Amino acid sequence: MKNHTTNLRIRYSETDQMGVVYHGNYAQFFEIGRTEWLRSMGVTYKDMENTGIMLPVISLTCNFKKSALYDDLLTVTTFLVKPPSVRIEFNYEIINQHKELICTGNSTLVFVNKETKKPIRCPDYLLEKFNF
Repeated sequence: MKNHTTNLRIRYSETDQMGVVYHGNYAQFFEIGRTEWLRSMGVTYKDMENTGIMLPVISLTCNFKKSALYDDLLTVTTFLVKPPSVRIEFNYEIINQHKELICTGNSTLVFVNKETKKPIRCPDYLLEKFNF
């Protein structure tokens, strides 16, 4: 389905003493990919929140294949898995500058009414922007 790529360079603060990226940073890398995927569709989290929609993560997985290292240039590819309903699901693939697979991942988020904190269906205006 729809995908988007984002590049990022590993900063020293994201690594341990061996120069290897700390595993907890991958959730942030996925968020960067997801945020930029949305932006490429003409949507921002700020826009959604201003219209009363929140999008919390309810599931996150990461499968490590190879270590990312200090100063690596990573490409995060974000894929929309299927048309959104109450949930929206993304797959991720991260490769380094040598085209080596670093990790794969998946996240599921749920559309929530900002005031009631209750799940809602993906609004039509977002489906239109996502071309569904």
